[in-house]
Amino acid sequence: MHIDFIHALSANLLSPAVLFFALGIVAAVVKSDLKFPEALYVTLTVYLLTALGFKGGVAINEAGIAKVILPALAAMLLGAVIPLWTYPLLRFGGKFRPVDAAAIAAHYGSVSAVTFITATNYLKSINEPYENYATAFLAVMESPAIVVGVLLGKMTLEKQSLVFTGSGKSLLREAVFGRSVFLLVGSLLVGLACGKAGMEKVEPFFVTPFQGVLALFLLEMGLVAGQRVADLKKVGTFLLFFGILMPLGHGSLGVVIGRSVGLSLGGTTLMGVLAASASYIAAPAAMRLSLPEANPTLYLTSSLAITFPFNITVGIPVYYALAKYYFELKP
Repeated sequence: MHIDFIHALSANLLSPAVLFFALGIVAAVVKSDLKFPEALYVTLTVYLLTALGFKGGVAINEAGIAKVILPALAAMLLGAVIPLWTYPLLRFGGKFRPVDAAAIAAHYGSVSAVTFITATNYLKSINEPYENYATAFLAVMESPAIVVGVLLGKMTLEKQSLVFTGSGKSLLREAVFGRSVFLLVGSLLVGLACGKAGMEKVEPFFVTPFQGVLALFLLEMGLVAGQRVADLKKVGTFLLFFGILMPLGHGSLGVVIGRSVGLSLGGTTLMGVLAASASYIAAPAAMRLSLPEANPTLYLTSSLAITFPFNITVGIPVYYALAKYYFELKP
């Protein structure tokens, strides 16, 4: 078990995507003038989310919706309830302002698409099969936590008699029609309608270049994370430990749920990864819109500079090892 984990960790750390992420961090730390144009960052994001959603839709078409419903509902419920215990932990354990605790909780209940993609690459590198329709879990987990987190924040603001900005309608619109959610769900529906025949027509664009695009995106993410290294002093020791320990706890819970709903070892690992990940695209956009009183330094640094690097380097092999152990424990 120990040797297997070391091998798995090594395989993950030496993957092109993770190495490009590390390169981006180094570039930021040494203050290189390397910089991605905003338009390129947006283009890479659109490509990854569209390709991911489309491939997931095709997989659902082939597997049948009946196989997807139960694990998708479990994923949605998991995303919605994580903020409910994360909020009081931040509020009373970390002594954060209520609105900041709510914003951070929303990030940790929501998910990271790039962490998910990195996990699928990892599973492929160790020849571990998984359900290709797992993208559906990613799509349905994105929004519930954002809605719950914002509602928690709004309730605390109401008690403090602060003026709200935005409305329930704006919140729901951002949660459902925000860029990442819209692209994931929309392209998933397109893939579901097209099926395998549709995939054959776009495979040279959505499949072959995917790994290279992911490497470029993670290089950009490394630059952004590296620029926030200095913010670690501002967020404090509590948030540093929170950003590592909470993913481990949530990942373990995701593994148990994935196994309970009948997923394979690879699929169970992905459920654990999704539960452990923290959003840094959809959730920040929603917080800026619905909870502008929250401090961006806290929720961005915790999700992007602490949890994201931990997950894509060490966390993913850990969640796989946990899933493997759980499968051996409960065959």
